[in-house]
Amino acid sequence: MGSWAAIETLRSSISVWENQIQRKMVKFSKQFEGQLVPEWKEAFVDYWQLKKDIKKIHLLSTDNNSIPNTNQQSSLSNTLFSTLRRFSFFSHEHKDHGVIQVHRKLASSDSKGDLYETELLEQFGDSDAANEFFACLDLQLNKVNQFYRTKEKEFLERGESLKKQMEILIELKSALKQQRNKGSAAEDQKEDASISCTISCEEESIRDKIEEESMRDKTEQEPAKDNTVDEFESNDVQLSDILKSDEMGKSMRMKKEDGKLRTLSGRVFNCQGKNLRINIPLTTPSRTLSAISYLVWEDLVNQSSKKCDPEGSKLHINKTKLHHAEKMIKRAFIELYKGLGYLKTYRNLNMLAFVKILKKFDKVTGKQALPIYLKVVESSYFNSSDKVMKLEDEVEELFTKHFAEADRRKTMKYLKPYQRKESHIVTFFIGLFTGCFVVLFAGYVIMAHIAGMYRRQSDTIYMETVYPVLSMFSLLFLHFFLYGCNIVMWRKARINYSFIFELVPTKELKYRDIFLICTVSMTAVMGVMFVHLSLVAKGYSYTQVQDIPGLLCLLFLLLLVCPFNIVYKSSRYRFLQVIRNIILSPLYKVVMLDFFMADQLCSQVPMLRNLEYVACYYITGSYKTQDYGYCMRTKHYRDLAYAVSFLPYYWRAMQCARRWFDEGKTSHLVNLGKYVSAMLAAGAKVAYEKERSVGWLCLLVVMSSGATVYQLYWDFVKDWGLLQFHSKNPWLRNELMVRRKIIYYFSMGLNLVLRLAWLQTVLHSNFEGVDYRVTGLFLAALEVIRRGHWNFYRLENEHLNNAGKFRAVKTVPLPFHEVDDED
Repeated sequence: MGSWAAIETLRSSISVWENQIQRKMVKFSKQFEGQLVPEWKEAFVDYWQLKKDIKKIHLLSTDNNSIPNTNQQSSLSNTLFSTLRRFSFFSHEHKDHGVIQVHRKLASSDSKGDLYETELLEQFGDSDAANEFFACLDLQLNKVNQFYRTKEKEFLERGESLKKQMEILIELKSALKQQRNKGSAAEDQKEDASISCTISCEEESIRDKIEEESMRDKTEQEPAKDNTVDEFESNDVQLSDILKSDEMGKSMRMKKEDGKLRTLSGRVFNCQGKNLRINIPLTTPSRTLSAISYLVWEDLVNQSSKKCDPEGSKLHINKTKLHHAEKMIKRAFIELYKGLGYLKTYRNLNMLAFVKILKKFDKVTGKQALPIYLKVVESSYFNSSDKVMKLEDEVEELFTKHFAEADRRKTMKYLKPYQRKESHIVTFFIGLFTGCFVVLFAGYVIMAHIAGMYRRQSDTIYMETVYPVLSMFSLLFLHFFLYGCNIVMWRKARINYSFIFELVPTKELKYRDIFLICTVSMTAVMGVMFVHLSLVAKGYSYTQVQDIPGLLCLLFLLLLVCPFNIVYKSSRYRFLQVIRNIILSPLYKVVMLDFFMADQLCSQVPMLRNLEYVACYYITGSYKTQDYGYCMRTKHYRDLAYAVSFLPYYWRAMQCARRWFDEGKTSHLVNLGKYVSAMLAAGAKVAYEKERSVGWLCLLVVMSSGATVYQLYWDFVKDWGLLQFHSKNPWLRNELMVRRKIIYYFSMGLNLVLRLAWLQTVLHSNFEGVDYRVTGLFLAALEVIRRGHWNFYRLENEHLNNAGKFRAVKTVPLPFHEVDDED
């Protein structure tokens, strides 16, 4: 009895030990997934597959040891002996020859580096499972080495290009300084004056760029070869092709064939027989108009006047362009440093993953493979190369010298910005104001119900003058609240929304900040509405209390444009900049945040119409006489109200036209057609509201149906990347960020239903006993909810596109480019 009790005690202790190992593995898995670079996830060690292989080995060894009860005691003693043997001096055989041997062989091309293959020297409990594990481990090591080598080469080439660009910039700045010292005061007073100066530029600064482009051209023409080395090498060809195509795409975008109008090109200047030009991207209206005027001037003036002095002694430099060039190089250094940091994280996390998985293997099998394989990993390329470290030090030194006034602390503020910590005080105030909002909303609903404000026979003055203010703020902050929910889901799914939107890490709004803004704002709105309704219920006339909603709108407007550094000033001004970019869409270069915000405005047409009506009501002074019909009777205000319905679609169409102009992709023109169809449907709806005839009804149904089908196709196929017929996930796509496929099918069905909200215009359906304006608010809220739901999948698809190209840092265009003699 005593022996059996001891056996049971040992068995329980072994199970506890195994559970602890499992918990540690799960904990590291979460840490590993939380710290890896999301866009490079496929290039990291597949830690989860290796865990599955080890679990398979463990299960097979457990099945082999599960023999009848008569042999339990001997089996347990063998297990204990094998466990103790790892820590004893009896295992001389392991020290003599080891359990595995890792062979290194040369790859077919220099870019792949050495390949590793493991051979088992000892018999394992299940040799097939062990062979499968080490084959997978070798595959991961080779993949990590190849990816690290490719990215290292890319960053090194980028670093060399930046250093050459920096040399040119220094030479130009010194030439300008010399010219200023010579007494060119008249030209220096003009910010955009062209300055003639003499400069001597090293020939290597241009030659390297020529060699780089020629090498890339050769790489593009060179066919793939030697693809029969082994199974891993064939898989690596796909990875290298993706990286190579990405590099080629970036290099091709820098070439002149993209069009003269896509950059603001200055006068060509000569440096020791090499022609250079400063190219500034057309990101602002002034640069766009300058580029157009430059082309017109280029066609009018004599061709001989465009060339520099034949002797090469004079060249013309624009100071403003030189300032923009300096800012571009500065941003390029910051992005390069960020990429080097990601590569260091890639190396450290992969090294830790190899250590953890080998420790687990040793614990499960009782062998000592960790010391042998770890030596190979430590000596492999990704862990032994120090080029990234050296380049990182060089970037810090150059940035400190040229952009931070020799202040290293200032350098680190740019290269390693401080991450703002989230405070629990914010969470406390979110809960506090949420409670206040719920109480005020409940009181407002009860009071409105008693006063009969929202019935069919309601107070017309209140519904025409005050209710649009409440509706406007409700739709606005509902949309903002859903954006906060989107951020929560994006973070949970490891979608790098900050990189996609190009947000500044130190200034971007966190989801807690967004929830705080929503709760505080809606508490203030509901409090004002409650006070206003209370005064009306007590017998105050509308003339006495009509200023209150207008003052509320004025307060929010002043807070939005407040110049003081309070209440998220950087975010408020960034929002105003994005709105400016949308309004002037054809003149601004379109980035992801701009057209994403324009898509949000397309779902906020009812809110924009309410805003236009409220502005008209208070600006024209109609609130003094309660003449709420003035804005609808006056023709130009009525036309403006109809134009507001078209503006978001027009802005979005102009953005598509600008993107086609910049990138030359016909898909942007097809996308433009979607917004044109939406404008036609909106026009048919406006016409039907004016004249409710059968002809306009038929036209409305035809136009709205066509626009809905067009929009649904673009939502599912283009924006979400779904409905791929050859996908391993039926009717979806190969890569899914959400594990449950049913969620995608449900989301497509929900998007379909919410896209059909326009049928209410045809069916004239209203809630029984409720004012039609309440029904309109409900339908508008459904469209806002649809847009918030659409946002998650739109960014998921964008993130997967970045991950497919391993694009984790922004490629900043460089200002100085060589041009041919003919140009």
